[in-house]
Amino acid sequence: MSMSIGSESGDEDVVISEINTTPLVDIMLVLLIIFLITSPVVLKLQKIALPTETNQLLKTKPDNVNIVVNKDGDMYWNAKRLDNTDELFEFLKKEAVKLPQPEVHIRGDQETRYEFVGKVIYTAQRAGIQKVGFITEPPDKG
Repeated sequence: MSMSIGSESGDEDVVISEINTTPLVDIMLVLLIIFLITSPVVLKLQKIALPTETNQLLKTKPDNVNIVVNKDGDMYWNAKRLDNTDELFEFLKKEAVKLPQPEVHIRGDQETRYEFVGKVIYTAQRAGIQKVGFITEPPDKG
């Protein structure tokens, strides 16, 4: 008498070791429908006034310092040409002690090398200026 432990014929059922995801998908769809139905109700319960935002153009104050740097590296304090950064430093040192301290606005030509603008920024930092900004043209709306 011999006993057969494993059947080599395909008569017996094969054990399936895969996870059945159909009930999981059913539950997820039900939850999705519940959230879609209840979310508008939750949003309408609390009446709040959201803040509105308006863009305001920066208006140049008369006491702001305007420095122009052209593409050749020449510096201008308002309309006066400055010979070097030492002369700029003396002007900025006088402005740095004023209360409130004026802002320094740098207008650089788009073809100006960064080296020239960097010298102006470094000189303003050495003089003790707190606020340095760059003036650019707004993009065309057309």
